[in-house]
Amino acid sequence: MKEVLLNSITDKIKNYYHFDNKKILEIRYGLETIYVSIVKILVVFIVSIFIHTTKELCIFYLSYAILRLFGFGLHAKNTLQCWILTIPIFVLIPYLIKNITINSNCYYLVILFVLLITIYAPADTEKRPLINIKKRRTYKVLTVITSIIYLIIIVLSKNYLIKNSLSFAIILESIVILPISYKLLGLKYANYKSYRRKEVT
Repeated sequence: MKEVLLNSITDKIKNYYHFDNKKILEIRYGLETIYVSIVKILVVFIVSIFIHTTKELCIFYLSYAILRLFGFGLHAKNTLQCWILTIPIFVLIPYLIKNITINSNCYYLVILFVLLITIYAPADTEKRPLINIKKRRTYKVLTVITSIIYLIIIVLSKNYLIKNSLSFAIILESIVILPISYKLLGLKYANYKSYRRKEVT
């Protein structure tokens, strides 16, 4: 199903635009990423309906997506690994958001995760290296600002759904940008540095 759809779209793009093979591969990779993301979201959403965490999922996913938009982070090596990581995370975390009661003082621990984001964001991938220094700096600033805004809301808000969702969004984003997370999954970290070495040589 996936291959048929991707091949059909790629063929249509080839007919309308005269892209080289490299560009076509980039487009196909982007389409595959979108396809897998949509399917995963649908599966997770269906599961959330059965366990009554749809609202929690939506708020958490949106909060995390905004952070990841600027901070980026690791991508699984393959589709199977992606499913194994994604389903438990986006099913379990909304369930925890809904059902656990966190001591108010524990929210201040989120500051530690904001510090990790400040140090390590943005984190690129081998297929999408952040080569441009100016863009990396801009993404870092935007990620840090977003994290601080989240932190202020967490401290001031009395809505535990919002507090928990933003807290878990910060925690998850800090985890997916850590060098040790890349190492555990066998992924290359700070991929833009390899391009610098190529330029020097």
